[in-house]
Amino acid sequence: MLEFRTQGFNGYAVKYSPFFDSRLAVAASANFGLVGNGRLYILGLTTDGIVVEKWFDTQDSLYDLSWSEAHENQVVVAAGDGSIKLFDIGLDEFPVQSWQEHKREVFAVHWNLVGKDTFCSSSWDGCIKIVSFVPATSTPYLRTRSCDSLLTLPTHSCTYSAAYSPHSPSILSAVSSDSHLRIFDLRTPASVSNHLTLSIPIHASAPTRLGLPPQSGIPPTEALTHDWNKYRDSIIAAAGVDRLIRTFDIRSPGQGPVAVLPGHDYAVRKVAWSPHLPDVLLSASYDMTCRVWTDGSALGVRAEEGPSNPMAMGGGRELGRMGRHTEFVVGVDWCLFGAEGWCASCGWDERVLVWDVRAIMGS
Repeated sequence: MLEFRTQGFNGYAVKYSPFFDSRLAVAASANFGLVGNGRLYILGLTTDGIVVEKWFDTQDSLYDLSWSEAHENQVVVAAGDGSIKLFDIGLDEFPVQSWQEHKREVFAVHWNLVGKDTFCSSSWDGCIKIVSFVPATSTPYLRTRSCDSLLTLPTHSCTYSAAYSPHSPSILSAVSSDSHLRIFDLRTPASVSNHLTLSIPIHASAPTRLGLPPQSGIPPTEALTHDWNKYRDSIIAAAGVDRLIRTFDIRSPGQGPVAVLPGHDYAVRKVAWSPHLPDVLLSASYDMTCRVWTDGSALGVRAEEGPSNPMAMGGGRELGRMGRHTEFVVGVDWCLFGAEGWCASCGWDERVLVWDVRAIMGS
C-alpha cells in the first residue's frame, strides 16, 4: 500500500488518468470543504512511492474532478463557488478555462466517455449543465470558443452526482437529495420533460421474496453517488445516506432494485464499478472504510447460502474491506491498466492511499 499526505487539505475526489497507469489527480479542500481554498494535486506513482508532479490552488473548495478523455494533460474540477475550471498540467498556476455556470456549489463533474467533446456538471442548485469543450485552432493551449453551457437539465433538488453512460454519448444520469435516479437522453425532444426519460425512486421497495414478509415502505433519503456498470449497459449502482448500495436495471424501472448490498455503518459517499469485472464494485463511506462487493450476477454467486441480513437481496455480498483511513472516506477509483484490482482512495484524514483490492479479499 502506498500513501501520500495532502497536508492541510482534506481529500474529496481521486481519479486515475485514462492515459497513464502511474498518474493520479486529487481534488482537495481546506477546512473539510466548509470554507477556504481548494487544491488540485497531480500525483505520480514511482518506485520511490507517490510524488507530487504539480498542484494548482483555487480560491474556493474543490469537490470533484474528471480527466479529459481527449487530452492527456487536462483536468476539469468542480468548485464551491459555482464554477467549473479546466487545468492543463503542462502549464503553471492558472486554469486555461473557467465556466461560471452554477449558482451554488458544484459537486460533480464527468467527462463524456464516448463523445469526448462534452462534460457534465451537477450542483446543489438543482441543475445539470452540459458543456462543450471545442479546441480553437488558433492557439496551442486549446482554449474554447465559448464559455457558455450547451444545455441545462433541471432536477429541482440538490444533485450530488451526474455521469455520462460509458455506452452512449447521449445518455446521462443523476442522483439527488430527493432519492431519485434520473436518466436523460439528449436525443429525445426537449419539450416539457427536458430530455428526462426515466425517474426511478431509489427508496422503492424491492420485490417480495418467497418465505419473507413484504417490506414496509422505506422513507426516502439523500442519494449521494451512483455509477454505470462498464459491461452491462442498463445496470446502475446508487447509494447514499441510508447506507445501502442498490443496483437498478433501467430496462425495468418499475421493479425496484435488482440487488441490495447492506453493510456500511454510515452514509456511502462513493461507488465505482470495476473496469475489469462486470459484477464487482467498490465503495467508500463515512464509516472510514472502503469495501469491495459482488452484486451476485456472476456465475456461482447465487448458489451460495442465503444472506444473513434481511435487507440484502440479489445474491450480492461483501468480498472485503480496507480500514486504513482514520476519517471519512469520500473518494475512490479503479486503475484502468495493468493487473486488475489496483485502486486509490482519499478522505478527510488528508491521506491518499493506493492499494490492491485482492489483498483485502476475505478481510
